Amino acid sequence: MHIEPFFDERTSTLTYVVFDEATKEAAVIDPVLDYEPAGGKLWTESVERVAHFIDGHGLKPGWVLETHVHADHLSGSQWLKKRYGAKVAVSERITEVQAAFAPVFGLDGFVADGHPFDQLLADGQLLRIGGLTLEARATPGHTPACMSFVVGDAVFTGDALFLDDVGVGRCDFPKGSADALYDSVTRRIFTLPDATRIFAGHDYPPPGRGWKASTTVGQAKAANVQLKSSNTKEEFVARRTARDRTLTPPRLLYPSLQVNMIAGQLPEPRANGRRYLCTPIAGL
Repeated sequence: MHIEPFFDERTSTLTYVVFDEATKEAAVIDPVLDYEPAGGKLWTESVERVAHFIDGHGLKPGWVLETHVHADHLSGSQWLKKRYGAKVAVSERITEVQAAFAPVFGLDGFVADGHPFDQLLADGQLLRIGGLTLEARATPGHTPACMSFVVGDAVFTGDALFLDDVGVGRCDFPKGSADALYDSVTRRIFTLPDATRIFAGHDYPPPGRGWKASTTVGQAKAANVQLKSSNTKEEFVARRTARDRTLTPPRLLYPSLQVNMIAGQLPEPRANGRRYLCTPIAGL
């Protein structure tokens, strides 16, 4: 098994290509579509870097896996699906996210049934990547539809668990839960063998450190700045909740949610042939 990380500096997102070296079958986890809201500009630099690696190594991506509906970057999943014919998959609890946000974006008549994702993953569901077996493991808390992916000696934790000096994901989005995140990390991630490599969904390096992609379960249990194995649920929930009250919304919150909740698809063009992303206004 080979794991290749890609770091997008604009959004601090980590994308991964995981592949079976014998068969060249691959999966891409959390790809990024570049977007600048000030000018409404979309481009594909980040996902093209991933494709350059895939093509250069003769890989065959069968899956694009989303750890959750991201609120800080647009997904590049549809670009990869079109290029390689890969299936786009997410947690089956995506329906809860769709139901929560369809009214926010005025999507009258939208049916929150998980479409247009190609595959909705149940907790414990197994996928084949050549000779590799990947387990989809539900780890809600940051969002209800968060899912980690366990393959070999690695786990991809999305926004549930970051690097040791960064901590864990925020829990103040609709249906987020610090209580659920504590259970997800301590019962679904920290119970893996200590040598298991953790590959995070983002890195926000403190001054003096370059970006990194991974830690281990043993290191995280001992040293994560927000959630160690020695922390009680009560103290974690209190600290996480207090911290969340101080945070501002992500810069790309609304563009990301309305695209990512429908598998990275852009809104349909209007009569003038142009596509539009909407921004709800709260109050006057």
